[in-house]
Amino acid sequence: MANLNIKNKKENSYEAIVIGSGISGGWAAKEFCEKGLNTLVLERGREVNHVKDYPTTNSMPWELEHRGAILQNVKEENPVVSRCYAYKEDTQHFFVKDTEHPYVQEKPFDWIRGYQTGGKSLLWARQVQRWSDFDFEGPARDGFAVDWPIRYKDLAPWYSHVEKFIGVSGNKDGKPNLPDGEFLPPFELTAGEKYFKEFLKNNYPEREIVVARCAHITGNQEFYAKQGRTLCQNRTLCQRGCPFGGYFSSNSSTLPWAAKTGNLTMHHHAVVHSIIYDEEKGKATGVRVIDAQTKEMKEFYAEVIFVNASALNTNLILLNSTSSRFPNGLGNDSGLLGKYVAFHNYRAGISAEYDGLKEYTTEGRRPTSGYFPRFRNVYKQETDFLRGYAAGFSSSRRTISDYSGIGDELEKSMAKAPEYGPWRMGSHMMGETIPKEESRVSLDAELKDEWGIPQLKIAMDYDDNDEAMIKDYLEQMSEMFEAAGFTNIRTRDDKRAPGLDIHEMGGARMGKDPKTSVLNKWNQVHACPNVYVTDGACMTSTSTQNPSLTYMAITARAVDHAVKNRGKS
Repeated sequence: MANLNIKNKKENSYEAIVIGSGISGGWAAKEFCEKGLNTLVLERGREVNHVKDYPTTNSMPWELEHRGAILQNVKEENPVVSRCYAYKEDTQHFFVKDTEHPYVQEKPFDWIRGYQTGGKSLLWARQVQRWSDFDFEGPARDGFAVDWPIRYKDLAPWYSHVEKFIGVSGNKDGKPNLPDGEFLPPFELTAGEKYFKEFLKNNYPEREIVVARCAHITGNQEFYAKQGRTLCQNRTLCQRGCPFGGYFSSNSSTLPWAAKTGNLTMHHHAVVHSIIYDEEKGKATGVRVIDAQTKEMKEFYAEVIFVNASALNTNLILLNSTSSRFPNGLGNDSGLLGKYVAFHNYRAGISAEYDGLKEYTTEGRRPTSGYFPRFRNVYKQETDFLRGYAAGFSSSRRTISDYSGIGDELEKSMAKAPEYGPWRMGSHMMGETIPKEESRVSLDAELKDEWGIPQLKIAMDYDDNDEAMIKDYLEQMSEMFEAAGFTNIRTRDDKRAPGLDIHEMGGARMGKDPKTSVLNKWNQVHACPNVYVTDGACMTSTSTQNPSLTYMAITARAVDHAVKNRGKS
């Protein structure tokens, strides 16, 4: 029996283990495999192969049984996930069912998850704005959270490394609070967006609309052909999975690239229970995994372990990884694991109409829009709230058809050529929330999931800073819209619970001091340095930019450090 155990351990041993196959996990796998390490990727969900397993990617609306709508009984069975903007008949198979993956809401939180190869990289909004020093220096300057142990210069070459590989459409705008990157040709602003951009230039010179940078291929076909990908077709059916590989996902890009090396092993239906800590060696030696289908527990072993299970699940795994050395979770000497979690505030929006520009219209589709980089509290504190907000901005002009009347009158109305209506303008905010100790996740002492793992308790909420930020966004946007000549201005605060932003971050934050953080500047657990965390859990603050590009850059940097320091931990 002893010999059998030794053999089993040998067969289940790798040089690197990556937990999760989403955006950051896919990047960890690619980098490890390219550097020659025998790498195991653990994915708790089912296998989804690029193109082959995108069942609705080429479906016409009339080929969907309910024309894309979600049935009422399905909504009732899935009250959380059905609130997500991307959850429709053509995408529901990429979302988890609420009933199958319960969690405890100490405060309302809509936790959106995708358990399959690629995770939520199949579903993300593909916005990739770089962070700047204004973001990394924010906590130190403004006095919230703790100081980041890194600055923009530490990530700049890794941002470039990632952008060149994934393909980023954008324009070099020369803005210090939104650094330029390695861009493919940009998508075009509409006439309405260009009008507002020029208006801002002349009336609010410190504010600007740019083309939002997005992870879509718009050029350099020869390079991306090596990945089996080609140009974005502007279908805007991205959440179905793109058969062209026009946008970046783990499925279309990093995982196939890793597989080509011959160094990748994928293990699906692998629900990670905990990380194994060896008291004598003083380091982690492997990962305990429960087979999602058979409930059998297995152990896998490696020199280095990357935890990329998505922010909250990563916190869950670390909290559940207890030992004599770490009775409160792996690396939790500070007692801060699971605390100082934050998110992005998407509650507010504004819409309007514009009766000018009648010589222009919009035709076709594009996978991005205009983008308002943060303009509040950038160079100095100028409001009664900390930090600020970015915003999306879009405009379009559509035709209006007249179907009034009955009988002959209706027939005549229908025979008339459609007329173009006014320009419709719209914006939504993306505000930075402040990480607070009381914003936390923890393990329920009694409730477990079907694999015997404690359910996650989530306690996050808005605060006075968020409310002041919402008020300012609506006031500032209303003022600019009115000054620009827009009419029928309507503001909204949809009071959504945290979570629908799908940008939850923190809980295992980076920092300089082990007493006030969980990870060091290389994303190593302070007290267990052969374990790295490079997904959203590692974030010290949230910035106003979308975080996925930063996760990818941080991951590539951390893998480089792990490989260069093999055997030293």
